[in-house]
Amino acid sequence: MISLPAALDARMQRETELTFFEYMVLSVLSEEPARTLQMSDLAARTSASLSRLSHVVGRLEKRGLLVRARITGPGRRTNATLTDAGFDEVVAAAPGHVAAVREYLMDELEPHELATLRRIGAAVDAAIKRGKPDPVSGTSGTGSS
Repeated sequence: MISLPAALDARMQRETELTFFEYMVLSVLSEEPARTLQMSDLAARTSASLSRLSHVVGRLEKRGLLVRARITGPGRRTNATLTDAGFDEVVAAAPGHVAAVREYLMDELEPHELATLRRIGAAVDAAIKRGKPDPVSGTSGTGSS
């Protein structure tokens, strides 16, 4: 599983002008009704730090694939919005990404193995979510309250 993201990234870069992470950012935005998310929500949805996301979003913004806009009110909140060019880019890249996932993973597994992988993924995801620190208190989600 460690080599899969690197293989997907290498293939994405060979076939498009995007990295795998850039594709994920654009893809997440493309699935939103207004193609817009607050940067902190986008970071959470892509499992990235705000710092990493800001750097990548800056590059995508320079290419005209998304725009950032400050949210009025208290705090330093910013929305990222996918542009039409960004939407076209992610739509063009999606078939190659799906083909790569099928080739590297899905087509190599039997139906019962896919069901097992689904259960393993759900268990790992639940364990990660239980252990994530609460952003307000800084404590993990495990233990008694």
